[in-house]
Amino acid sequence: MKYSQETVIRKRVAILGSTGSIGTQALQVIREHKSILEVEVLTAYNNAELLIIQAVEFRPNVVIIGNDSHYEKVRSALSVFDIKVYSGHKALEWVVQMDTVDIVLTAMMGYSGLLPTIKAIEAGKPIALANKETLVVAGDLITQLAKEKGVNIYPVDSEHSAIFQCLVGEFHNPVEKIILTASGGPFRGKKREELINITKEQALKHPKWEMGAKITIDSASLMNKGLEVIEARWLFNLKPKQIEVWVHPQSIVHSMVQFEDGSVKAQMGLPDMKLPIQYALSYPSRVTSLNPRMDIASCTNLNFELPDIETFRNLGLAYEALNSGGNMACILNAANEIAVSAFLEDKIGFLQMTDLIEFCMGNISFIRSPVLDDYIQTDTETRKIAKERINSLILHN
Repeated sequence: MKYSQETVIRKRVAILGSTGSIGTQALQVIREHKSILEVEVLTAYNNAELLIIQAVEFRPNVVIIGNDSHYEKVRSALSVFDIKVYSGHKALEWVVQMDTVDIVLTAMMGYSGLLPTIKAIEAGKPIALANKETLVVAGDLITQLAKEKGVNIYPVDSEHSAIFQCLVGEFHNPVEKIILTASGGPFRGKKREELINITKEQALKHPKWEMGAKITIDSASLMNKGLEVIEARWLFNLKPKQIEVWVHPQSIVHSMVQFEDGSVKAQMGLPDMKLPIQYALSYPSRVTSLNPRMDIASCTNLNFELPDIETFRNLGLAYEALNSGGNMACILNAANEIAVSAFLEDKIGFLQMTDLIEFCMGNISFIRSPVLDDYIQTDTETRKIAKERINSLILHN
């Protein structure tokens, strides 16, 4: 594809989490736009086989495998290429600071994305943020650091990208509220008693999006939408009462912004993550895409409804954490990561995930004004308490 170099600046991209759902789709975007996007860094934690395949195709400067036990396998496979191979968490924190990196796509799963994102911001690197947990855990710290360093954070989540796109050209106009849309997941319309015996196989069947296991379970429980509410608070500097969630099962309207004059802007498109990924990497330009186009004429049945917070209590817990402030959202996130893992391992039931999160929020030390070390300690403490609680539940069943 041909682009005007006057409008599109070539960018060298570091992809943290290249073997996951977002990472692999980001590489599809780069594959289509090699004249303006170049892979500088690829990282993965465990999937050495796919990481090697990606590195052979895209020939990055640096490859990092997080799990040290896979280092020799990756190094040996890539030894015939001019690719540097490293392993471990410290390598992740170092690589994002390289002078040859123009933008960092953080697509790592969960809490693991926090420290590399901080290091990238400290180095002045723009962030394409797909790791919502970074802002959930330490949104105040991240946004303040980004402000100090003059670093832009471009959202990759479809909902936050939609809000961002609606705000382009409107940043000087006050926002009355935003509306994050949710598909409702596979259990939309079900009541609490119908969710008691839900299996992981049922929860992993999302009606609209193809995602990794963790985010798919979060979507089924509406925790994903709760995390997005917290992320939106920090991305767009809003109060909790300015953020609403509406269930929109068609997943065509990705989110909306209502301004103080009553006008509402909505961003629409097919449910395809490649569009928000591409927009984050190419901003401020919109570049040609091979993605399928939406047939507006066929969108004759767009429905919206309020979420059932009594049944899906995770969304309510997220709002509670946001209103509490301090390290409460960090507690929520850590407890949820342990809860989802336990559910996927058949250790606890679907509804017990929420019970575990609520227990941790009520039993972990609350810190009103945390610093980075407090967030790290809170995450460690919460995971420990959550695992102990799960073991106790198993023992008494």
